[in-house]
Amino acid sequence: MQIVEINTYLLKAPTEKAFYSSQGLFTGRKSLIVEIKTDTGLVGWGEGGQYGPAEPTRACIESVFAPQLIGSDPLTPPLHWERLYSTIRDFGTSGPYIEALSALDIAMWDIAGKHYGTSIANLIGGARRKAIYAYGTGFYYPADAAFKVDEGQIRDECARKLETGFGMMKVKIGLLSIAEDARRLKIVRDTVGDDIQLLVDCNHSYNFASARKMAEVLDDYGVLWFEEPVIPEDKDAYRKLRDVSPVPIAGGEAEYTRHGFKQLILGGCVDIAQPDVCVAGGISEWMRIQALASVAGVSVIPHIWGSGIALAAALQVLAATPANPFTANPIPLLNEPVLEFDTTDNPLRTELLVQPFGLQEGFVQLPEAPGLGISIDEGALRKYSVTS
Repeated sequence: MQIVEINTYLLKAPTEKAFYSSQGLFTGRKSLIVEIKTDTGLVGWGEGGQYGPAEPTRACIESVFAPQLIGSDPLTPPLHWERLYSTIRDFGTSGPYIEALSALDIAMWDIAGKHYGTSIANLIGGARRKAIYAYGTGFYYPADAAFKVDEGQIRDECARKLETGFGMMKVKIGLLSIAEDARRLKIVRDTVGDDIQLLVDCNHSYNFASARKMAEVLDDYGVLWFEEPVIPEDKDAYRKLRDVSPVPIAGGEAEYTRHGFKQLILGGCVDIAQPDVCVAGGISEWMRIQALASVAGVSVIPHIWGSGIALAAALQVLAATPANPFTANPIPLLNEPVLEFDTTDNPLRTELLVQPFGLQEGFVQLPEAPGLGISIDEGALRKYSVTS
C-alpha cells in the first residue's frame, strides 16, 4: 500500500453566539483537516490547526511533510512520526509543525485501522471500554454579558447540561475577579446540587499568588481539578501550586510531544496531564506521553477542542488507556479516564460527521466501524472549506 495523495481542508464556521474565555473573544470555530488517499482506495482523516491561525499548519503539511510521505506505506505511523520529526527538530519542536504531524499521524492510524478491519483502540493496546464517561465543557462568558455575573444565564446552562445527562461539568473562570468567579461557581453548585462533579478551567489567567487563593475557593465548592492555573511556561509556579493546592492540578494543552510533557510530568507539576491528540503529536505520541505519565502515577485525560474528527481520535486513545491505578470497580476520574465534550456551538463538531457523537446516560460510545470509526459528510466539508 502506498500514499498517493494528501489533501488539506481549512475549515471555518461562525457560531450563533460569541463568547469569551479568560483570554479573549470567540466568534467562530476553525480547524485544519487532512485527507490521506492510498492506491488501494482506503482514505484516512486527521485534524490539526486548532490553535492560532490554521494556515501555518496547512503550509507545514503541504510544503514540508506531504512531499516526504507520498509513496510511503501508511501502515506504520510511529515509524513515519520519528522520521518526519527528525527533519524538523532543529526548528519545529512545537507549534504548527507538531500540529501538522499530529493530523497526518491520526490519518495514517485511521487507514491502518481500516486496513486491518479494527478500531485504532485495538491497534494501540486493546479497547478496554466501549464507552467513555463525558464531562460537559461550557460556562463560557457570553459576549453580551461577559464582564458581569449573569445568574440567569448560568442557571439556564446548568439546566441544559442536566437535561443532556452530564453528571460532570467544567466551568470556565479567570475573566472576572476571584470574588466574582466565586459567585459564578456558587450559582452553579447551588443549581446542580452536590452530586454533580465540577471541574474548572481558567486558561492560565492567574499568577502563583492569585492561583493559590483561587484554589482555596475551589476547594470550598468541591471542585475536582484546577486546569491551566498559570501560564504554561512557568513550570516553577505549577510545581509550587501543586504542592499547596487542595485541588488537583491539571494542564498540558499547550505542550507538545513527550519532551514537553517530560517537564510537566516528571517535574511534579500536574496531577492530570492533558495532551491534545490533534496538537501534541497525534496518536503515536499520545502513547509515549501516556507511558511516561503511568510511571509517575499521573492521569492522562486529553484536551479536546476541534471537530468531530478530534473527538473521534480522543475516544480511540481513551478506550485504550489503562485505569490509573487498576481496581475491580473503576470509577470515572478517580481512576478511569473521562472525555471532554465541548457544549458550545460548533458546526464542525455537529455537522462534519455523518453520525455526530452524542451522550447516552452520561457516556459517549466508541464507534464500531474500523479506524476512527467515522464517516465524513462531504457536503459539510465543502460548506465550511475556505481557500485562505
